[in-house]
Amino acid sequence: MQKTLDAKLEKIRQGRYQPADFIIADAKDGDMGNGIFAPGPRPGDLNRAKSFPEYLDAMREMTRSGGVDIMLMSASAAEELTREGLFEESAVTPAVRLNDTSDIWGMRHASYKSLPARNYRSADLEEVNEFVDLGLYSVTFSNDLERDLDTLNQFQSFLEECSFFDLRYFLEVFNPQFDIGIPAEKVPEYVNDCIVRTLAGLTSRDRPLFLKMPFNGAKAMEELSSYNPGKLIVGVLGGAQGTTRDTFELVRQSERHGARVALFGRKINLAEAPLKLVEMMRAVVEGQLDSDEAVRAYHGHLQEQGIAPLRPLEDDLQVTEPLLQ
Repeated sequence: MQKTLDAKLEKIRQGRYQPADFIIADAKDGDMGNGIFAPGPRPGDLNRAKSFPEYLDAMREMTRSGGVDIMLMSASAAEELTREGLFEESAVTPAVRLNDTSDIWGMRHASYKSLPARNYRSADLEEVNEFVDLGLYSVTFSNDLERDLDTLNQFQSFLEECSFFDLRYFLEVFNPQFDIGIPAEKVPEYVNDCIVRTLAGLTSRDRPLFLKMPFNGAKAMEELSSYNPGKLIVGVLGGAQGTTRDTFELVRQSERHGARVALFGRKINLAEAPLKLVEMMRAVVEGQLDSDEAVRAYHGHLQEQGIAPLRPLEDDLQVTEPLLQ
């Protein structure tokens, strides 16, 4: 079965993009960074985590729904689900997080995220390539010559190793999570320049399919997405859970300003009704509903299904993320 990801990427590259071609990925790779609570808390008991088998069930349900184009997983989850045949008759593309740098480590009581990112890769490319042909590689630039050289050298080593296998990848670029000596309002410009500089020396064989990065505001998104249209495809990551209105505003504003991919983890995984949330995300991107209407429709679905909402409707209608206000 043809994967929707490949068909949509081809239309984007050819300059034939329409909002229906917007790519959505469910980022269910949280166990690569967060430990026990990666699957999320149990409904009604925030102190107890769901089990890993329940996490796998959520991946199965979303994949079978066909609501997303990519299912991003840890190597262990992807091995189990691909070998049981989940993706054989599915238009969803399975993908694996190929490196797990220290700035995604979110173990309880840890402080790794307050420190400069250190490179680490636990997934073995040869083994991973036995069951997927797409992966995510992550980098973070910190305005520190030695650390950034190490990041780029590790990236180059990854590309050299990747060339031996039938592996494609997309590139995740995080904002630094600590003071790097650049004013906060200038960091988006720094990150954009780092991306362009990093990719400039790569031939088509080594370039990523697309980017995954934070939404750093309309100006930064437009600047990067218009730099090399069709060749440099920009995707936005979800970040914190936020309100349902935040989720819909993020996809709406990102797409409007040039993003062609959304890769959401917590925003999908922690939602009361993940499948309905993704359905509403597409409706917002395609202009069928505005973000306010989508929140109301989502809460209507929760009421019909007897699902208790995490927040009252009026609270969930609020935009709480500053860059989206």
